[in-house]
Amino acid sequence: MNSELVVDVQSQEISIAVLEDKKLVELQKEARDISFAVGNIYAGKVKKLMPGLNAAFIDIGYKKDAFLHYLDLGPQFKSVDKFFKQALSDTKRFPLIPKMPLETDIDKDGSISDVLKVGQEILVQIAKEPISTKGPRLTSELSFAGRFLVLIPFNDKVSISQKIKSKEERARLRQLIQSIKPKNFGVIVRTVAEGKKVIELDNELKTLVKRWEDNLPKIQREKLPTLIYEETGRIVGLLRDVFNPSFQAIHVNDKEVHNQIRDYISIIDPEKRDIVKLYTDELPIFDSFAVTKQVKALFGKTVTFRNGAYLIIEHTEALHVIDVNSGNRSKNKEAGQENNAWEVNSAAAEEVARQLRLRDLGGIIVIDFIDMSEGEHRSKLIARMQELMANDRAKHNILPLSKFGLMQITRQRVRPEMVVDTTEICPTCFGKGEIKPSILFTDSLRSKISYLVQKLNVKKFTLHVHPYVAAFIDKGFPSLKSRWKWKYSFGMKIIPDQSLAFLEYRFFDQNKEEIDLKQEIELK
Repeated sequence: MNSELVVDVQSQEISIAVLEDKKLVELQKEARDISFAVGNIYAGKVKKLMPGLNAAFIDIGYKKDAFLHYLDLGPQFKSVDKFFKQALSDTKRFPLIPKMPLETDIDKDGSISDVLKVGQEILVQIAKEPISTKGPRLTSELSFAGRFLVLIPFNDKVSISQKIKSKEERARLRQLIQSIKPKNFGVIVRTVAEGKKVIELDNELKTLVKRWEDNLPKIQREKLPTLIYEETGRIVGLLRDVFNPSFQAIHVNDKEVHNQIRDYISIIDPEKRDIVKLYTDELPIFDSFAVTKQVKALFGKTVTFRNGAYLIIEHTEALHVIDVNSGNRSKNKEAGQENNAWEVNSAAAEEVARQLRLRDLGGIIVIDFIDMSEGEHRSKLIARMQELMANDRAKHNILPLSKFGLMQITRQRVRPEMVVDTTEICPTCFGKGEIKPSILFTDSLRSKISYLVQKLNVKKFTLHVHPYVAAFIDKGFPSLKSRWKWKYSFGMKIIPDQSLAFLEYRFFDQNKEEIDLKQEIELK
């Protein structure tokens, strides 16, 4: 399988697309000023105790208080609390975990009011980002994730991923980590550590310990609530989770982010550092790799997948519902209705598995497949779905088909689901239903260019328009584009942009900052 990563860096957000054999399978978008990301560690204050829920609300600086359940305190909460109090009481000396005796574990069936009080200062880590109207969900079981290992302070255990099946390899990794880890630090060995040499694991372990040593002393200097440790950016975090030897290329359209990714790849897999490529073409990077077109086709309510068959994807507060339809697909009369249903369902399972990853759907998902009467086909459909979701990093559980042909899947959700609105509001009338004659659109563009050059004195800029409009402007001799350049500015570039609606346009200066010239504003 040929895997590629395409990173689109814009002034307001960063978008990351994962392609497998040129097919879009994952899409992540992150605002550049994002906060409260999974993995961030905060020093906060207990705002309210909820004994009925056996939970507490913690102030970490978010507009809504974050939620901390008793079971998310972690067995070693007493040790974490003791460490925090020592650090705050003696600001001249920072407590060292290896020299601290660990406290006994808290009672599994205890009450939140037994260990927390209103106003108490507490160390917490974000386990779930804010979703909808809910604040972040927290844990006090702190951890630092790397590519091969996860470091857990105040824990002395070594755990090996269950996906590593070889007893010899499990024993080797356990013995190796026990010999190199600091005292009172626990380690989870991830699946990708299988077969790795001691120097690779030792280097990462030292890096993770250094993160603790470099960031935690902030609790002695900052006013609470405050951010203590910020998790690696979404780009590096995604790379850490998905990077594997099948990656053939990582394309980035920003030099700074390109260097950041290249440095990270140089650490985890030096031989692969040259797969990180800086994209410098004028065409938008997502257009160049056919990502924009796939996003438009895959994120609507209706998704066509093969020979006219399609999915209807609906969302409710409690669950997601996916309906499989054969559509106007030509049916093979010789195969019969049962086999035709199996063929559609099998193809639908492939698209459903892709959609779950792509939209990052979580919670309960109910899929209404086409009815099949043969038990063999029903069993094969379950096996097919399990096979297709084997590479899904989110924890999930697939239940057998019910007698109504419904399949239920539960899938872990730690971030808001990816929602992309594929409908387009007319950029000319803004939904009013009346527009100026489209034949005059190029005249309107020309007046905007004249205003930009002669009134605002902007000589170098790019004009992004729909590919059809770009083709019209570029046709003929002399073309409209040539005449505009001769009259106004040779520093003008016209870029076809698939993300734009038919009569939509955007101006950008030479620093790639958008110049706001709204269509509804009449330029004199």
